[in-house]
Amino acid sequence: MTRRVTVLGSTGSVGTSTLDILGHAQAGGEGVEIIALTANDNAAALAEQALKWRPGVAVIRREDRHEELKSRLAGSGIETAAGEAAVVEAAGRPADWVMSAIVGVAGLRPTLAAARTGATIALANKESIVCAGPLLLGVVKAAGGDLVPVDSEHSAIFQSLGGLSARKAAKLVLTSSGGPFRTWTRQQMSGVTPEQAVSHPNFSMGAKISVDSAQMMNKGLEIIEAAYLFDTPETRIEVLVHPQQIIHSMVEMLDGSSIAQLGPPDMRGPIVCAWSWPERLSWPAPPLDLAAIGSLTFHAPNTEQFPALGLARESLRIGGGAPAAMNAANEAAVAAFLDRRIGFLEIAAIVSETLETMGRSGELKSIEALEAAFAVHERALEVAGHLIEGARAGRVKAKGG
Repeated sequence: MTRRVTVLGSTGSVGTSTLDILGHAQAGGEGVEIIALTANDNAAALAEQALKWRPGVAVIRREDRHEELKSRLAGSGIETAAGEAAVVEAAGRPADWVMSAIVGVAGLRPTLAAARTGATIALANKESIVCAGPLLLGVVKAAGGDLVPVDSEHSAIFQSLGGLSARKAAKLVLTSSGGPFRTWTRQQMSGVTPEQAVSHPNFSMGAKISVDSAQMMNKGLEIIEAAYLFDTPETRIEVLVHPQQIIHSMVEMLDGSSIAQLGPPDMRGPIVCAWSWPERLSWPAPPLDLAAIGSLTFHAPNTEQFPALGLARESLRIGGGAPAAMNAANEAAVAAFLDRRIGFLEIAAIVSETLETMGRSGELKSIEALEAAFAVHERALEVAGHLIEGARAGRVKAKGG
């Protein structure tokens, strides 16, 4: 049987890995028909992918790159389009399986459009769940589709549950590398530079994601994801620092046993799982040699050292638009840090004060429609922007400092 596939964000690391996996599946005899490929601004890479996979449409979000895309695909017969509306239209074309790998809140509209088709959504876009988790999951359920997480931690929990409801679990345990500063003191972290923050010990990632990892905000976002994806209260979600990142996460069952998913730090593993579930695809996976690794270590995170974890839990307790506001404020603060406008420890302070400010003014109401999620996002960016200027003037104190 041939499966119709759309890849949203096809030129990024997850998107290119997805197409690599689909190539292995095709070589193994599986039928793959690409319905649509979308990219942000890399017209050259998108055109190369389109010429190989012959999709129904290739869409570039940046409209100023459309002419380049059309030129590169001239004479191929492949339809092209540009702009955010075109990305959403492509995402909504009938497909059986959709990889949602657009980075940031820009992925929310396309993911919802894909979900409305009843397709299986392989979700690699954190913001879709963090900003509008109940809304998205409601759309998936109403359309009769499925959602399979691609974040390695949530994929590990998904695999460890093996089809069981998370209500059968006593605890969900998200593992974390701890980032590059896991052994640093707050005083040492006060002088962290952007170059130090983007140097992850295990992965090569984009700057924003790397800074999130360095301050453990990525794990805070993952707590929110897990709460929504697995319908689990944050009190039953634990974070465990595991520097080797061999156990990607685990589930402690009600009977006291724990089930974990292990593998090398490689995003292609969760992608393969999302593609082949509930079956298993044979592909050239990197071997896991536990004897060579020798030992696995664990310790609890220091929540005073990394206040982002507490902020994520607080946003879940507040509910409504708080997770969306937290995400947007962090986005603005990380950008300011990378621009050297604020210090590393001020990122969490900006996020905290944004939540406090919007909470006092009653702006964190429940998100029941897509536009409400974007309204909270934009308002949080505005509030955070004012606070960033205050931090530069010395009016914002580093949270935990």
